[in-house]
Amino acid sequence: MAKIGTVLAGKYEILKQIGKGGISVVYLAMDKNINKQWAVKEVRKQGESKNDMIPVNSLLAEFDLIKRLDHPALPRIVDIMDERDVIYVVMDYIEGESLDKILLGYGPQPEEIVIEWAKQICDVLDYLHSQKPPIIYRDMKPANVMLKPEGNVKIIDFGIAREYKEMKLADTTVLGTPGYASPEHRGARQTDARSDIFTLGMTMHHLVTGVDPRPADYMYASVRQWNPDLSEGIERIIDKCTALNHDDRYQNCMELMYDLEHPDELTNSRKREKIRKLRAFQVSTAVSVLLLLSGFGCKAGASYINQNTYEELISITTASSLEDKIDNYKKAINIYPVDTTAYTYMLEAYETEGRFSKAENDEFLALYNAHKEDFNMADAQVAELNYRIGLSYFNYYTNEDGSYSFANRVQKAYPFFETNFRQAQDFENKILSDCYYQICSFYKKYILSSVTLNEASRDDYLQLFDNLETTLETISGAGAHDQLAFYNGIFMLLNHQTESMASVEVEKDMVLSLMDRIYEKAKNLSVQKEQSKALQKEIVDNYEDKRADFEITYANIEERR
Repeated sequence: MAKIGTVLAGKYEILKQIGKGGISVVYLAMDKNINKQWAVKEVRKQGESKNDMIPVNSLLAEFDLIKRLDHPALPRIVDIMDERDVIYVVMDYIEGESLDKILLGYGPQPEEIVIEWAKQICDVLDYLHSQKPPIIYRDMKPANVMLKPEGNVKIIDFGIAREYKEMKLADTTVLGTPGYASPEHRGARQTDARSDIFTLGMTMHHLVTGVDPRPADYMYASVRQWNPDLSEGIERIIDKCTALNHDDRYQNCMELMYDLEHPDELTNSRKREKIRKLRAFQVSTAVSVLLLLSGFGCKAGASYINQNTYEELISITTASSLEDKIDNYKKAINIYPVDTTAYTYMLEAYETEGRFSKAENDEFLALYNAHKEDFNMADAQVAELNYRIGLSYFNYYTNEDGSYSFANRVQKAYPFFETNFRQAQDFENKILSDCYYQICSFYKKYILSSVTLNEASRDDYLQLFDNLETTLETISGAGAHDQLAFYNGIFMLLNHQTESMASVEVEKDMVLSLMDRIYEKAKNLSVQKEQSKALQKEIVDNYEDKRADFEITYANIEERR
């Protein structure tokens, strides 16, 4: 162990110990050159037993990989030092309190708060699993999650993170924290994304029950056996996460994220409610027939009043606040749930503000899903609405803190573009919608799949580019904003996939030519709406930087060959 006052690499002065794990110790250190505090993690090359030798070269390579990650819930790694018996990793010092300390001081946490923490953790795990190759965290537990003062969480320990190795049967080193670790952590087979889902499930179990799974005599029991006041939804989520057979768990973090966002849909009471609504609908239909026979004139009058009210609600002026607009559109939807106009205006209101945050998405999706079964997905107006929803996710969806993952945007947009591709035959933006579907399908197959680990080849990228080129040649008649949104989507795709394209030798000049043409098309578009002007400005202003970053990445890949 490093002594207090030790100076590493001539600049990192050890101030105090702030944490300790099975194979590591974490210190607070001061960078004497820039007067900044860092966390320094000391990782021993050999664990408690002789069999726990850490493969040093592999560990250094993995730390170097993590050094290149960029996610708001991950600390930056700024330096790595390989000494004789230990490795020192210098990273961001995170202020706050670890969740194990919160458990110790305050006991079990409310399930609503635990679900919010779990969604943030799920997002960062999804980001890690979407890397090429995927990074498996392997040691999720309350002690490795820091709660910052503003309420967001950060993952603070990457001591045993590793890359997933396709075709490998088992991990070479048995690591992980007993109690939280999945069966495959013990070497029965290779850990993968589903192993991280298991450890997250055990972490949630500990947080809502307060029962520590680490003692040798610990026996797993569903959370409501510990606390009957917990919901059926969270019990089902945790039980599925912690299934012993990895095939019975959530297969990826996006599956888990959906249930974390909609836990009430997993309950038996929710199923009974759907049956109750169906029966109520049948009764109301019968009553409506009687009313039709006895008072058609009264019903027609009521319909006329509803129509006038609906038109008034969706005609709210542009000078109104966003909150007033959304409130009116929600009231309009309650009058005519299957008229797509109010839904579209609601999306346009968010688009005008250039945002579609998680809270706004939840609000909109609750309205949409409540009436989704009544929509005819082949109808042109419904198809346009699904296209608009997909666009909102693709271009604007953010987490509550304003951060976003492009892979997460694609995952959320995919179902709406897929519905249009498979069910809608003819609507105004069919060509654009289907091209977005091709982009999202590419991501789903090659980037978002953490289990099958398909590898995108040069030919796969060329096929995708053919689809993009075809769409570029045919969308000149689309609205300016739709064109700009598409151009921006291609820029995001190219930026996100630069390293992968370079690694499979997609020609740099071909990609740069595509970027240049998109830039010219975006720059020369005549736009009127403020949100279109903002999107055009974002594309034009960032073009030079994105092009330069692209060339640097390609040069680095070529140099490493």
